[in-house]
Amino acid sequence: MKHPIRSVCLPILLAILVAGFQTAKAEESVDRLLFSRGTLGPRELAVIVNEADPSSVAIGDYYQKRRGIPEENMIRVRFPPGSDNLPRYQFDSVKRLVEERTPPRVQAYALAWMAPFRVDCMSITSAFALGFDPAYCSIKCGETKPSGYFNSASRAPYTDHGIRPAMMLAGRTVQDVRNLIDRGIASDHTYPTGTGYLLNTSDRHRRVRAVTFDKTIEALGAAVRLQRVDADFISDKRDVLFYFTGLAKVPELDTLGFVPGAMADHLTSFGGRLTENTQMSSVRWLEAGATASYGTVAEPCNILSKFPHPAVAIWHYLEGDTVIEAYWKSVARPGEGVFIGEPLAAPFAPQIIEHQGLITVRLFSPRSHMLALQAANSAIGPYRSAVKTYVLIPGYNELSFRLPNTDAFYRLAYLSSDETKK
Repeated sequence: MKHPIRSVCLPILLAILVAGFQTAKAEESVDRLLFSRGTLGPRELAVIVNEADPSSVAIGDYYQKRRGIPEENMIRVRFPPGSDNLPRYQFDSVKRLVEERTPPRVQAYALAWMAPFRVDCMSITSAFALGFDPAYCSIKCGETKPSGYFNSASRAPYTDHGIRPAMMLAGRTVQDVRNLIDRGIASDHTYPTGTGYLLNTSDRHRRVRAVTFDKTIEALGAAVRLQRVDADFISDKRDVLFYFTGLAKVPELDTLGFVPGAMADHLTSFGGRLTENTQMSSVRWLEAGATASYGTVAEPCNILSKFPHPAVAIWHYLEGDTVIEAYWKSVARPGEGVFIGEPLAAPFAPQIIEHQGLITVRLFSPRSHMLALQAANSAIGPYRSAVKTYVLIPGYNELSFRLPNTDAFYRLAYLSSDETKK
C-alpha cells in the first residue's frame, strides 16, 4: 500500500427491497402464492469452462452436476491455461464467443479455473462482468470507473444494469474446488448463527475499513452477531461467518472454523494475485473454510471504494442474496478486484414450504419491517391492500398461514414506510 486513507467512508445506502423466494415444494396452494424476482439460481448462472485446461473441465462438470446447471448454460471455450494473465487481445475473442453463447436469461457467470485471474490491468471477473475498459484501471493510485451495481436493489443485474457479475471457482486442486462447491451448497437456507469479526489491525495503511465498523454494528448488530476486534488477528474461533480485516498476511487461519457460506477477505494490494504472491493470496481464505473472498490484482492503493464495504455485503447477504450478488454489490469500483468462491451460496435466502395446505415461510431480515400478504384476481395484479400483515424482527423469522380457498392470487411484499403509516 502506497498511501494512507484516500477517501471518506462510503455512504451506506441500505434500502429494503421486495423479497424473492425459492419454493421448497410446488403444490397447488403454493402455485397461487406469487413472488417478485428471487435470488439467482442455476438457470440464471452460466459456467465458463476452458476446454484446454483439464482441471477447468473437471470443475465445470462437477459444478454442473451439483448445482443442476442447464446444459445450455455451460459455455465451453479454449485459451492457453495456467498463466496469471490473459492478454486483452486473447480475452476479446473469448469474450465475444461467450457473449454469443450466453442465453438471454443468464444474469451472472462462474469461471471454472484459478488462472488466469487478470486481463492486463483488470481482474478477469470484472473483465467478463463489465467488459475490458482501461477506465476500470488505476492511473497513479487514482480512483477508477464505478460500477452501477454497487448497493443495488436489483435481483437481475444484467437485465437492470447490463452487468453479469462473475466469480471464480478457484482452488489449488480440483478437490479443493469440489470442497468449496459442497460448502456453498451446504450453506443454502441454513440461516447460520455465526459471528462477524471486524478487525481493526495495527497496519495503519490497510485498516482503513475500520472507520465503518461501528456504524456497521449499529445498523446490523440486532440481526447478526458482529464483533469489532482491535487486534491483528483472531484464533481458535469456531463460528466465523464474516471476517473482514486489513493485513498483508493473516495468521492463525488454520485454527478457525468457518460457517458454510462464510465471507472473508483482507484489504491489501495483491490478495487477488491468486497463484504467486509475496502477500497472502485470497485463495487462503477458501482453503481455511470460507465460501467466498475477494482481492485486487493490481495496486489499488487503499481507496475504500475498491474493496468490499462490510455493511453493504452483510446487509444484502442477510436479505437473501447469493454470495456473488452480495459481494459484487459491496464494491463500488471493482475493476481491479477478483471475486472467488461458490457463487450460488445463499444461507439467508427465503424459503417456502407447503405441507397439507399449511404454508411456512422462512426468511431473514436485517432490520424490523412489515411484510404484507396481498391478493389479486389476476397473476399480474393489481394487488389489493394487505390480507394479512406481519412484523418482521431483525434476524430469523418464520411465518405460517393457509391461503383462503378462493381463485385469487397472492403475493408477499415488504411494505414501504409510507404504507406502514397508513
